[in-house]
Amino acid sequence: MAAEPPPVDLSALDYEHPLAGIEQIRAVNPQRYEFEMLTGIVHIDPAAKVIVGFKDIRPDEFWVRGHMPNYPLFPGVLMCESAAQMCGFYYFHQKIGDAGVLMGLGGIDEARFHRPVRPGERLVLVGVGVKIHRRLMRFRVTGYVGTEKAFEAIMTGVPLGKLEELFGA
Repeated sequence: MAAEPPPVDLSALDYEHPLAGIEQIRAVNPQRYEFEMLTGIVHIDPAAKVIVGFKDIRPDEFWVRGHMPNYPLFPGVLMCESAAQMCGFYYFHQKIGDAGVLMGLGGIDEARFHRPVRPGERLVLVGVGVKIHRRLMRFRVTGYVGTEKAFEAIMTGVPLGKLEELFGA
């Protein structure tokens, strides 16, 4: 993936007053407890197919004690999970698919990790829609800490089924 600047000026976004906080994210994403990997959504541009969200990395998270002892690193797989949850939020927020359908992770391509992400840091996620359809979505997601690129990947989402059938709602 070529090194391109983010499509949005990340320093101009208001992280203290997100467009969607944890309650709005919970309204559309089913992940809970230790697997809530988003803190907020700060920018959505449907015309450009861009979404920006963030995850504040806390020192009390479940993985800190064991990954790695005395030098905790936010696992790359959880960076990808954060990206997937943000893309899922976009899918539901923009009402792309059928109501009540769970969009799940279908693939991770071209993943690269450029710098560690540690407790006390904020991981800002920028997703740009490559293909968005009710039966498939693909986003190019780049994660930043400050101005440094932390990771990048292409996330693919696919519908897994109706929420009430999957979760017995």
